[in-house]
Amino acid sequence: MSLPQPVPPSWKDLGKSSNDLLSRDFPIHGVTLEVKTNTPSNVAFKVGGTRDSKSAAITGDLEGKYVDRKHGLVFTQAWTTSNILRTQVELENQIAKGLKLDLNAALTPDSGSKSALFTTTYKQPGLHSRAFLDLFKGPTFTADTVIGRDGFLVGGEASYNVTEGKVTRYNAAVGFSAPEYAVTLHGLGNLSTFSASYYHRVNPDVEAGAKAVYDTKATTAGVNLEVGTKAYLDGSAFVKAKINNSGILSLGYTQALRPGVRASFGIALDTQRLNAVAPFGPAHKFGASFTFEG
Repeated sequence: MSLPQPVPPSWKDLGKSSNDLLSRDFPIHGVTLEVKTNTPSNVAFKVGGTRDSKSAAITGDLEGKYVDRKHGLVFTQAWTTSNILRTQVELENQIAKGLKLDLNAALTPDSGSKSALFTTTYKQPGLHSRAFLDLFKGPTFTADTVIGRDGFLVGGEASYNVTEGKVTRYNAAVGFSAPEYAVTLHGLGNLSTFSASYYHRVNPDVEAGAKAVYDTKATTAGVNLEVGTKAYLDGSAFVKAKINNSGILSLGYTQALRPGVRASFGIALDTQRLNAVAPFGPAHKFGASFTFEG
């Protein structure tokens, strides 16, 4: 008797374990502050701000989210310092089990520019399929599907421009996922760029991963390679390190100061310029991130 198949990850989450290991918790581009609060009436507020270390520009956004779990409804409204209004409405498991409808719209009052993306997601054991309709760009119809069985994953994505009547983008991926490790191969950019990622949970305290990218259209030959690791120091702190074939070494440290309060610090060093006269010039970056959640 075969075991029931789990719902596979979505197209965007293929290789997520490796991508998270190599990209998250390295706040090297500036200082970020995020505050999250929840109310008894199922409304969550999030205030975020970032100061970019390169341009010294400060950006921020205010977001409110209402969740009606009984009716599967989520309503999100956000306003950014760039004067962009974003509205998102999600409805899940109401029309059919496993079906989710999502409308994400944005408006810039200053320029009058607007966007609207309608998304349909359907999830069942062994299947995760999505369809997007960009109402103002094209309009463009995009669909992706991931099929999974016994840990093996096969996925594809394609975009169709309704006005021009042609396929504008197509991608494919295969992979294998297990509780301790995952391997994913991507063919992106109309199969012009290929990437391979690997993730391994060595033990409960150590994770490791790597990603290699080969662009057939790149002006310089070769494969871009990045490897990284994560180690838990205790239940409230962990460190991360990664290095790529360009010699950029990134280090990250995250500490939970108390329940709901987390601080992260990151630094990126160009190991080929450590002996430069100005060691902390443009080649090196440092940043921090603070999160408060109540």
